[in-house]
Formats: sequence, structure tokens, C-alpha cells
Amino acid sequence: MTVPRFVHLHRSAMMLLALWLIYWCATRLKWDWLPLYWHNGLIQAGLRNTVLIFAISWTAGLLLGTLLGLAQAIGPIYAAAPSRVYCTIMRGTPLLLQLWLIYFGLGSLFPQIPWIRNSGAWVYLREGWPFAVLSLSLCFAAYEGEVLRGALRSVPKGQLEAAKAFGMSPSMQLRRVWLPQAFHLALPTLGGDAILLLKSTPLVATVAVKDLFFVSDQVRQDTFIVYEPLIALAVMYVFFAGIVALCFRWLERRVPNRSLGG
Repeated sequence: MTVPRFVHLHRSAMMLLALWLIYWCATRLKWDWLPLYWHNGLIQAGLRNTVLIFAISWTAGLLLGTLLGLAQAIGPIYAAAPSRVYCTIMRGTPLLLQLWLIYFGLGSLFPQIPWIRNSGAWVYLREGWPFAVLSLSLCFAAYEGEVLRGALRSVPKGQLEAAKAFGMSPSMQLRRVWLPQAFHLALPTLGGDAILLLKSTPLVATVAVKDLFFVSDQVRQDTFIVYEPLIALAVMYVFFAGIVALCFRWLERRVPNRSLGG
């Protein structure tokens, strides 16, 4: 199929415009603050905390979401009903509200419990990041639970009947046929949700976690420079989102669709 000429012209024009914007931002805006905050370690801390919070929240959320999806798809009513209610509530309330309820709720409760305050865990529980990770994980799990519920129910029944005919036990059917095919179907949506989780991490700055957004806000308060830190922040998030998207596209090509006889 031949691509029309105007499409090539449109792409060239967009590329020239992007290059001009990059040149204008690099030469006309103030970037003298960047080396200072890089050398004092604040930017590195923001990068490290953002990546760690995203990675831990994504892993914990996916594990919990898998359990929620299984409970709704194949679980008994006493497991399916609470899972459905949980997913509905968590998806229906703002993430910032959930974060503040967990941080100001549990964060205010734990200091009043002597055995927690006197334990080694208090070193971490008096900071904001455990509550940030918990809230992001719980919210992400609700979305992934719904995604995997739909993916599990989308696996053709003939595949499960074939697995049963091969003499597989129910647990083996789940491990070797049902879950692999469901994850294969859900990968594009899981990748999109992972990027949404990444873009939700700036909310943790509201509970005093030093992520990338916290760093950009600190630069604004110290130097009264507004747009440059925000532009740098946007570039970093686009970069990380691109890495996440590439990873999931790689997984879509590499993860086999374990269909019996397919």
C-alpha cells in the first residue's frame, strides 16, 4: 500500500516543529539550576524514589490484581462478591482521596500503638513512602483485577475442555493454559495501565515523598522558576513511559499464546 505524499509532508512538518521547539527550549529558557540540583543529589533521589515506588506498586498491584481477577472469574460467591465490591469502590474513588485516607488514617493510628512505635518497622512507618506504595498498589490492583477477570473469561472454553481431555488437573489447567492465555490477551491493557500508574506517582509528593514532582516543586520554591522544572519533569516522564511501552511491546512479541493445538 502506497503512503500518500501529504502524509510524508505532514510527518516532516511535525518533526521540524518538534526540533524547533527543542531548540527554542534549550536556548531561550533558563537551565542553570539543573547542574546545581543534580550535584546536590536531589534529582537522583527523585529519580530513584519514583522508579522504586512505581516498580514496587506495579508488582504488588499485579499480584493482588491477579487474585482479584481469579476470585471474580472462577471463585465462589463469597470470594467473588467482595472482590467485585472492592474493585468497584477503588475504581470509583479518586486516587488522591485514597492516598490521603491511608496516609492520614493509618499514619495517625500507628503512633498510638506502642508495639508498632517501639518496633524496628517504625523507622519506615513514620515516613510517607510506605503509605504511598500501599495506596498505589491497592488502586492499581483494582484495575488489574477487572482486566484479568475479562481476560480469563475470554479464554475459549474449548481450550479448557481440551486441557481436561489431556488429563490435566484443575490446578495444572490454570497454570499451563488458562492464566498464560489470559495474560497474553491482557498484555496491551496491562501496559496501558502501567503507564497510567507511572503518571500517578506525582501524587505521592502530597505526602512528603521526594519523587520527581517533589523535586520540580522544590526548584520552583527555591528559584521562582516555574516552567523549566515542569518541562524537564514532562521530558523525564515521557522517557520512562516510552521505556514501559517498549517493554510491554517486547513482551507481546515474546510471550507465547499457549493454545492447545494452536
